[in-house]
Amino acid sequence: MIEQKTFGDDTAADDNILVVRDLHVSYATRSGSVAAVRGISFVVPRGKIVAIVGESGSGKSTTSQALIRRLASGGSIDSGSIEFEGRNLGPMSERELRSIRGGRIGFVPQDPSKSLNPLMRVGDQIAEALRLHLKLDKTAAAAEAVRILAEVGLPDPDARATQFPHELSGGMRQRVLIGIAWACNPQLVIADEPTSALDVTVQRHVLDNIDELVRRHNTSVVLVTHDLAVAADRADYVAVMSNGEIVEQGTTAQVLSAPTHEYTKKLVESAPGLASRRLTPSLTALGEQQQSSAGRLFTHTRPAQPAGSATASGAVPAHSGADAAGATNILEVSNLVKTFALRRQGGGSQVLRAVDDVSFVVPRGSTFSIVGESGSGKTTTARIAARIASADSGTVSFDGTDVTSLSGEALRQLRRRVQVVYQNPFGSLDPKMSIERIIAEPLRAFRVGDRTHRAEMARELLEHVSLSPSLAQRRPTELSGGQRQRVAIARSLAIGPELIVLDEPVSALDVSVQEQILQLLVDLQVQFGLSYLFISHDLGVIRQISDHIAVMRSGKVLEAGTAHDVMSNPQHEYTRELLEAIPGQRAV
Repeated sequence: MIEQKTFGDDTAADDNILVVRDLHVSYATRSGSVAAVRGISFVVPRGKIVAIVGESGSGKSTTSQALIRRLASGGSIDSGSIEFEGRNLGPMSERELRSIRGGRIGFVPQDPSKSLNPLMRVGDQIAEALRLHLKLDKTAAAAEAVRILAEVGLPDPDARATQFPHELSGGMRQRVLIGIAWACNPQLVIADEPTSALDVTVQRHVLDNIDELVRRHNTSVVLVTHDLAVAADRADYVAVMSNGEIVEQGTTAQVLSAPTHEYTKKLVESAPGLASRRLTPSLTALGEQQQSSAGRLFTHTRPAQPAGSATASGAVPAHSGADAAGATNILEVSNLVKTFALRRQGGGSQVLRAVDDVSFVVPRGSTFSIVGESGSGKTTTARIAARIASADSGTVSFDGTDVTSLSGEALRQLRRRVQVVYQNPFGSLDPKMSIERIIAEPLRAFRVGDRTHRAEMARELLEHVSLSPSLAQRRPTELSGGQRQRVAIARSLAIGPELIVLDEPVSALDVSVQEQILQLLVDLQVQFGLSYLFISHDLGVIRQISDHIAVMRSGKVLEAGTAHDVMSNPQHEYTRELLEAIPGQRAV
């Protein structure tokens, strides 16, 4: 266990609403007991926000569950104490704990889609907590539920109270959970990744709600997050967890300005909101550029057709390498329009213009990023550009050739030159296949090489994405999220593409893993002369990798230009709002 002086050592005991001492938590598994939390100690002063920060597997969520004794199946508190308002929660019966949970201690879970009852109206779900803990009658509880919905910032709270969770947006559902947590005026609220699934502007509004409730009610908060930038903006104190231990803790200013532990330093350097810079190719990538501009790898996979020639099937001709002559712009989309018919309650339908007259170009060898919130149309635009979906009108040109209407074998051949990497690597990788088979799948599809050659190629690709070839026979379930995304990138490289469409490729990853993947993409771009169409909701990520940026909202491009111009001198109010919402700026 790492010895740490807690920030509560300088605080009077009466000022701490929660005191955790030498807490050990483990889970029973088939292979034996696994330690998840190993001897952590910290305090929560009254009226303050304490952030517990760490990456996946650090033990932070287990800690939050242990605080209210709601561990997942197989979990147990082995030793240590959790004192709330001077009372040790450890020896309490379940009946005693029920009177504290929800009443004295509120809890905001991470995923509102799993935490709200889909069969109950949201007003009734808040009212239920009020009737249980404050003993209000049905009429009074219903009226108070509406007031609480207004307090957490839901527009038209009377109408929202009568709606079911699926009728609300993700941000609205999360505010309902915050309302439930604060309904009974608790002294302590534990918020476990309360904004990790939200767009940056919605995240800011939700966190603003929490700040306001803390100020108004003098509530203490334990904020569990993987995002150090969020903690930097919102917390008074920070405790950094790694491998089940608190490796560093102190005031937010102390931890961010002068981190002492190597892990904390890595988090500070990796957080997009705290380390705002355009990533540059590593020296290793620059050294490999000469030998692999088209790549020994790519000369084995790209068909030997002369640049600019047409094939009998009408497919877009392939270049022999990244240095081959071609159009200045690898991709041009013009006046794209895509509509969807949406059913309305009570019958009838309405037309949603998901992509509305969108035009842009991607210069060869560069990264063009489209940024926008959920529902902005950015992913639909990317799918049309990659010819996975079709537009109602408009054109898509690849390397100077109109590919808008390609079909059959011609479209299949385009896949050799345009590949896609998706947001969720676990969902896009077949769990029954070995890593080697997953990476070699495009090679088999296009009948490149024999089995031995494809196996060699798969191992070479693993090395190109900084994974050990020894992983070739493993399954996706045996890899971390970052490793799985590297496998997805390796698979996209297998057939020798010139353009890769990356749809939120790092949004599901921890911040330090995010930076590793982004650096990998920058290096691969130099090594293989790749062009990227990069999709993200996060301008903090976008500015680390982009040469050009387009900002989308409600299907339209509101602003586009070089990354420097858009980031440093935004012209549209919405772009400025996105920039202001990037967490970590208050600490700068």
